[in-house]
Amino acid sequence: MTGAMKRLLLPLFAAFALTACGTQQDTALPADTEQAPALWAINGPDGAVEGWLFGTIHALPDDFAWRTPMLDSTLKSADMLVVEVAALDDGAALSQLFEDMAFDRPAGPIIDRIDPQYRDEFDALLVKAKVRRSYFDPMESWAAALALAQVAQSAKSANGVDRALLTSFKGREVVELEGAKAQLAIFDSLPEKEQRDLLNAVLDETASYEDEIGELARTWQTGDTAKLGELTKRGILADKELKQVLLVQRNQAWAAQIENLLSASQRPFVAVGAGHLLGPEGLPKLLEQRGYTVERVE
Repeated sequence: MTGAMKRLLLPLFAAFALTACGTQQDTALPADTEQAPALWAINGPDGAVEGWLFGTIHALPDDFAWRTPMLDSTLKSADMLVVEVAALDDGAALSQLFEDMAFDRPAGPIIDRIDPQYRDEFDALLVKAKVRRSYFDPMESWAAALALAQVAQSAKSANGVDRALLTSFKGREVVELEGAKAQLAIFDSLPEKEQRDLLNAVLDETASYEDEIGELARTWQTGDTAKLGELTKRGILADKELKQVLLVQRNQAWAAQIENLLSASQRPFVAVGAGHLLGPEGLPKLLEQRGYTVERVE
């Protein structure tokens, strides 16, 4: 792997920040609450708080303020942190895992997998990444999509909310909902047609990527979940098949895992991509279907 590509792929989980938000609207910020990223309390049958849900953004610009006194107080009260992937700081291992999975099947010339109208965008990203087209030829389409999404954005995974929360919980219990290998396996198992849809969708969004990611981050920062959903309706989750795999099925699996954690009498702070908390297929609704009351508190 070239040095340029190593720098490109190390923050691979930030590469797909565009899936951090869903496609449905949700409840508005309470009128008497200051603007802040959305935080939900999970209440049991007796009304006692048994845990929390917090939507994250996986990559943010420098000097982007988002922490609040209520959030910090809640983090201190939680017994554990629950995240999608915990080992975000092991860049070498993540990069090796990505390489092992991205190149394990013959893929063919990358240019043949890109729709003609997006080939100029692809070439522009190659220049930005300082790599040759031939590097992508043996790479599976899903992996090329992740890598190119990373090239397209300037927001940094080092500033991601997930990393900051993991730092806050250093020395305390952290639970993974998926882990790196399982998360990448979701993409790796997509049919080739869906992988190519993913690849072309990433290229389709490159022209407006920076503006959209900036607006997405600002909207998340203010807790406007209705607008957050609107912003992402035109994203890749508008594809029904991709939405089912990347959002709906994962939420269903996570809801079962979270219920198990809640039943253990420990209070988890669940921090996942913000889109996983929105709409009728979001985690708040799924947990309510399991008998909990989920209330937005910030």
